Amino acid sequence: MLSPIEKILFAFLALICIVATINTFGQMYKIVMRGPGKLKLNDLPRRIVTGLVALISQGRIIRHRKLSSLFHYGVAWGFIFYFLVNAIDVAEGLITGFEFFPDNIIGDVYRFAADIFGALVLIGVVYFILRRFAWGDPALTIRDNVKLLPQVRSGGVSKDSFVVGLFILCHVGFRMMAAAFHIAQHGADPGQPVANLIAQTFLVGGSETTLNFGWHFSWWVAVGLVLMFLPYFPYTKHAHLFMGPFNFMTSPDRTYLGQMFTLDFEDESIEQFGAATLFDLEQTKLVDAFACIMCNRCQEVCPAYRTGKELSPAAVEINKRYYIRENMIEFANGGEATIPLLDFAISESALWACTACGHCIEVCPVGNTPMLDIMDMRRDQVLMASAFPQELKGAFVGMERMGNPWQSTDDRMAWAAPLEFDVPTVEENPDYEYLLWVGCAGAFNPDAQATVRAVATIMHHAGVSFAVLGDAESCTGDSARRAGNEYLYYEMAQGNIETLNAAGADKKRIVTSCPHCFTTIGKEYGELGGHYHVFHHTQLIADLVGRGKLRLNGSKLESVTYHDPCYLGRHNGILTEPRTALAKAGAKLLEMERSGKDSFCCGAGGAQYWKEEEHGTEAVNANRFAEAQGTGATTLAVGCPFCATMMIDANREKGEPMQVKDVAQVVLEAIE
Repeated sequence: MLSPIEKILFAFLALICIVATINTFGQMYKIVMRGPGKLKLNDLPRRIVTGLVALISQGRIIRHRKLSSLFHYGVAWGFIFYFLVNAIDVAEGLITGFEFFPDNIIGDVYRFAADIFGALVLIGVVYFILRRFAWGDPALTIRDNVKLLPQVRSGGVSKDSFVVGLFILCHVGFRMMAAAFHIAQHGADPGQPVANLIAQTFLVGGSETTLNFGWHFSWWVAVGLVLMFLPYFPYTKHAHLFMGPFNFMTSPDRTYLGQMFTLDFEDESIEQFGAATLFDLEQTKLVDAFACIMCNRCQEVCPAYRTGKELSPAAVEINKRYYIRENMIEFANGGEATIPLLDFAISESALWACTACGHCIEVCPVGNTPMLDIMDMRRDQVLMASAFPQELKGAFVGMERMGNPWQSTDDRMAWAAPLEFDVPTVEENPDYEYLLWVGCAGAFNPDAQATVRAVATIMHHAGVSFAVLGDAESCTGDSARRAGNEYLYYEMAQGNIETLNAAGADKKRIVTSCPHCFTTIGKEYGELGGHYHVFHHTQLIADLVGRGKLRLNGSKLESVTYHDPCYLGRHNGILTEPRTALAKAGAKLLEMERSGKDSFCCGAGGAQYWKEEEHGTEAVNANRFAEAQGTGATTLAVGCPFCATMMIDANREKGEPMQVKDVAQVVLEAIE
């Protein structure tokens, strides 16, 4: 219980800190609101649940760095519980006669929880301080070739981490000491084992005056630190505690992991397409900056960073955060962010090194989407500045003039010539069950042509009625979109939607061997009015086998490792069907360490296929192929034409120690 003078002092301190807190949190709010777009608050009850799940699960951090994640759970859950503890401590200090220690099960549970959670927080924070400052975990550093603001490079993140760690250590530590002094005054309390141990070990025999002073001093440090830290919250990485769940809660609903949303080219009032400066980024991407915990998990899985390029998704978010931090008051008061993103957030080389694999999004425990920041910056570079790698120009011209990035004028039906049966067009078979979307790779790339022939043969063998568009088919625009040429994508998408609807595909099913076509037609065209039921060929094969339409000889027992394409596995969650098809074909599956949603990119995504790879320590496809070869499998199975080409190239460079086949080719060999 505080004295009257202490109560007055507390009220005065609380008033000052609350006013300051409203001010700094208001600055954060004003900065976020300056971005275009709106934070999503529709269907609010569902979104609140999403935020609460993210808060309790801590963004499912346990998927990676399991030991550190366990310590983080202890710190996070303990700190969350301490919101209640702090409120009760304040009430006990200010309200005469109030004591939240009733002699019943509620009091026992509360005291025990406060004691154990306090201990877990202290242990966890000590672990994280040692990990960063004593052990120097390399996962917490960013390579020198990556662009970082000077204040970050000179130790800004470490200083921020130290301040936050010291605050938590002192706050929880002194609160534990306050409980220990209370026990020493009023008798042993087995319900608080840690505080009781401290009291019985160090405080026994202390005078009433000493123990009372110790309680008051510890109470003031514990509660006072919270009050004084609150205004500083928005300036620190500790803001992730609430901004992370808020980020999950207010993010747009996406039909797949890394969905990009179409720009409105019909609105003549829009003068900026893409992101050139900070406030060209949407509000949700400004929330990302405040939510970032600076844990570098995104960097750890980034194929560009892992192969020595200049790109670090973590650096993008950290640079945004520190740029805001250094200009917080100015930006909150309407000051312009005049420095281009390419001058402080990311280098030009890093911008074009992104493969759009989406792993940075999937792994982030606070819901950040650095990949989408990069896509927005590419849009600005292409649409507003006409600045992009020259190799992409050929792909753009090919898509615009010839409907394919290969710039090929060949017949789109040439792939079917070697088949022993006729492949009908929609005009020849208007009552088809499946429209086989061949794709540009399937039409013009010899390796992909073999895959499409395998798919067509399987469908023919299973008695599936299908048809193709033939020369009416055109590129979906995926590569243009990921390269930043949103307008070209927009034009191609509208043309394809018109073609597909004319062919009745909106009332049928579409199957494709390309995960990029699968994603674009099935998940992105809906924004423009094109709604289709699209299946990847591995889904169709698994379904045909399951329904007994396709009988496979499972006695081959070929040792196979399967490479999950980013836009099939991670972005769209199709993980089981390819493996089911391989297993039914008799494959002995040997999984790579990075598989499923944690699969490593082949290096072709994000329009990388059409340009030279940025300089690094190794090629992305070489890194992935080495992992596949390390399984000891004789065959590397893929489910994407671009992955196939990248793995075939890597295999060739290594002297062809493996066979590279599409899942459809493996299945075709096993058909009875």
